[in-house]
Order: sequence, then C-alpha cells, then structure tokens
Amino acid sequence: MTPAPLAARLGNPSGPLFFPVTAYGTDGAIDLDTYRLHVRRGVEAGAAAVFACCGTGEFHALTPEEFEVCVRAAVEAAEGRVPVVAGAGYGTGLAVHWAGLAERAGADGLLAMPPYLVRAGQEGLLRHYRELAAATTLPVIVYQRDNAVFTPASVVGLSRTDGIIGLKDGHGDLDLLQRTLSAVRTEAPGDFLYFNGLPTAELTQPAYRGIGVTLYSSAVFCFLPEVALACHQALRTGDRATVDRLLDGFYRPFVELRDQGPGYAVSLVKAGVRLRGLDVGEVRPPLDEPSGDHVEQLARLIERGLALLEEAK
Repeated sequence: MTPAPLAARLGNPSGPLFFPVTAYGTDGAIDLDTYRLHVRRGVEAGAAAVFACCGTGEFHALTPEEFEVCVRAAVEAAEGRVPVVAGAGYGTGLAVHWAGLAERAGADGLLAMPPYLVRAGQEGLLRHYRELAAATTLPVIVYQRDNAVFTPASVVGLSRTDGIIGLKDGHGDLDLLQRTLSAVRTEAPGDFLYFNGLPTAELTQPAYRGIGVTLYSSAVFCFLPEVALACHQALRTGDRATVDRLLDGFYRPFVELRDQGPGYAVSLVKAGVRLRGLDVGEVRPPLDEPSGDHVEQLARLIERGLALLEEAK
C-alpha cells in the first residue's frame, strides 16, 4: 500500500486501532490458529486497522521467523478489510530487515519502534528513520517514546521525508506535542498523521483530542471491544457524558490496576483476552504474569465495564 492510501485509510477511522496480542500455545510456541482468530474477531468487531507484532504484540520477544509468520497470519485474517501495520525496530540494519520481512508478509505499513537501548541525538535519530523509510516501499509511522523523543524541528524533518506518514506519541508531553503540531503545520503543511500512543490511550484521549490528535491505539479493544467501541464513538461524537462515565467507571480503575506491576500494559491485556474466553497463552520473558489477585480485580473490572454499557441502554 502506498503512503497516501494508507494515510487516508488511517486518517478518519470508523473504529479503534487494534493492537492484538500474540498468541502462544502451552509449549510456548506461536499459536497461529488462535492468533488468526483473535485478529479476525477484532476486525469483525469494528477495528479500523490492525497493528500486528507491535508493543502489545510483544515485538521484543519474537524471532524474525515468528514475526514474519505472525504478520502474514494477521494479513490473512484481515482479508483486506482493514490495513495491517507491522512493527519494526532495533538498530537501523535490523529495522530494515524487519521491514523487509513485513513487506514480504503483505503488511500495508510499519510502526517504527525506538532504536534499541542507545540514546541518540536528533540528527542520528533522523538519519535512522530516513534510512529505514528509504529502504522500504511501506509507509512508516514513527513511534515517539523512551529514547526516541523529537524536537519540533526534527518532526518537521520527518514529515518532509518520503515514506514517513505520521508520528505516534507515547511520550505524553502535551506542551511539546502542541509545539510540534504547530511547527509542522506552519513549516511543512500536509496530511501528516498523529496518534496518541500512551498505554490505555482512552484515558488521555480527551486531552489529546483537545489539541487536535484524534487517532489513538486501543489495547483495551483486545479484550473488551464493546467498551472500546463505545468510548471511540463517544469521543467522535462529542458525547462527553458517556466518555466521562467510561473513564470514571472503567478506564481510570483499569489504569490504576495496570500500574500495579511492571509490564502490565501487555500482560494484563493478555490476561483480559484469556478472561474473555480466548486462550492466547502467557507473556514471554522478561515480562511476567499478573498476580492472581490482580487477575481477579481485572475480571471484576471487565464485568463493571460491560455493566456500564447496559446501564446506558
């Protein structure tokens, strides 16, 4: 898929952006049948795009061979109904390698993760992402977080780079992001996309939407698509009463639970998928599983989220 069509398909989504978990069997190997079912259910539930093998999908824990077969499985399950964007990362050479695997597997675009471990200057970061974009025909979305945080001038440079179509912000500095939006708008006007990429993005989406960022990733959609869809619709239509009810009754308590353990942004989501009846296995090391008490709290929160929807009928 060329940059313009992908940007157009992502730019005004009808539903949440779906970041599926990666399914493992009891032996720890990839369970492709369960993974395809997970992706297919998400698409049928109303996802606007599938972001395969990204953060929630444990990109860090996959071998190149596993990555390629998972991306291909996501493409097969999506059946062209929505675009499939795959992760890519580590150093420049490896990121280019992952991009080639994603392209061969039929992905429509890439989410470029931060470079592994090193803290680089702005020029080095720009060179890294420009070389990645030049090495693939797939449109690239750059993920800003951790050791890859950009000045407004650097994002202007990214937006002027052929093949780079957007910035996913997992850093959470709205002052910096507002200045970035302003700089790109005035110095490189065009259809550059911005995404709220904070964990459990719905909680902060009213603030992001206030500065013009309407796109966001939804890990909750993995295990509670009904609530994620209701929140997405309420945000789109300006139904603040519904947004507040879901934030107060479900999302804030969920985030407070998520913050009880390192890695819960992934492992708690995976536990939620299992609680809803799909055995996607446990997370791989170095992540570990939520405690039994936390899983019980999550089960009660899922019930509360569904009850909130019933109360609104």
